[in-house]
Amino acid sequence: MNEASTLVVSNPERSLTTADRVARGLGWFSIGLGLAEIVAPGKLARALGLEGHETLVRAFGAREIGAGMGVLSTEPRPAMWSRVGGDLLDLGTLAVGFRNGDSEQRRNAAIAIAAVLGVTLADLYTASALTGQRKKDRGESRDYSDRSGFPRGVKARSESPGDDADASAAPRSISEEAGLLQPELAE
Repeated sequence: MNEASTLVVSNPERSLTTADRVARGLGWFSIGLGLAEIVAPGKLARALGLEGHETLVRAFGAREIGAGMGVLSTEPRPAMWSRVGGDLLDLGTLAVGFRNGDSEQRRNAAIAIAAVLGVTLADLYTASALTGQRKKDRGESRDYSDRSGFPRGVKARSESPGDDADASAAPRSISEEAGLLQPELAE
């Protein structure tokens, strides 16, 4: 357990899960990518066939940094879902670059699309896992421990006629057992 983790400090009885660790890595990746998009939007835009869209690339960089900071917070779940939405925007923008670029730009855009698809899958998995963890932490899972699986309960099943009857008695039908048919109609 990482003692310096904000998650552990805010919720000491819970250790970091795999989803927490992956989210943490994606958060740092998001900040790094966002910095690259803010510092060098022209180079990125030219490489991906998005000339003239440098301001959009910078805006995507700011979005990435914001999402990264959110993912590194004590409640990363909403920021992970925002990353999934951002990935969809990125894919749409890269598709424009793929369509409008020359052959080298199209190749670069295709590589970027493949990379973003991989990151999107990681984001989607992590966001889903964090959402499931939150439901579990809040006690929102269903509790079936009081159910027996028998239509009329365990007690009715153990008091059912025929349990003590001799082995030569005809077995009861499933419909009779479930109480769907009256015994006199079953004959």
